[in-house]
Amino acid sequence: MRDNPVSADLVTRAAKGDKHAWDALVERFVPLIWSICHRHRLGEAGADDVSQNVWLHLADQLDKIQDSAALPGWLATTTRRECLRVLRTARGQLATTYMLDAEVVADDQAGTAEQELLTAERHAALREAFAALPPSGQQLIALLLEDPPAPYAQISARLGIPVSSIGPTRRRCLDKLRRHPDIAALINTGDNCGG
Repeated sequence: MRDNPVSADLVTRAAKGDKHAWDALVERFVPLIWSICHRHRLGEAGADDVSQNVWLHLADQLDKIQDSAALPGWLATTTRRECLRVLRTARGQLATTYMLDAEVVADDQAGTAEQELLTAERHAALREAFAALPPSGQQLIALLLEDPPAPYAQISARLGIPVSSIGPTRRRCLDKLRRHPDIAALINTGDNCGG
């Protein structure tokens, strides 16, 4: 994330009022926010409240962000604080009693925020790459990922392609996914980090 020019561009454009850039930022980072809410065991209403407040805070601060690489950390910290606020409000005095414990847990888990961010970034990149596949490729990959897996004969019948074409078509789709710029950037980053 640190050297992601796409995120830097989105932050710059969103700060200038570009709604599409703002929407893309939300889509990219909402999994991070939701994962932190989940870790704090917030229900859907509490998580919605936290998410809305985090995005409102960001909207107020977006033009002040000088280093877009700091955005994920800012979002994670703001989300944790909002989670604690919601818990404190929802549980009243009982939450205040346990607030120190919750803050210690949140601080202990702050190291996992980077991992959650990487996971969210991978998912966003995969969604982007998957959306770039032709509809027939999307259908094939979706059928191959069903649980339980669909038999090739069933896939053949549903997509109207020969059974013998499924493997090669799958390989071409996976190659397209790997070559997509967002996925390629993650693969190259992983290679550089591997030592």
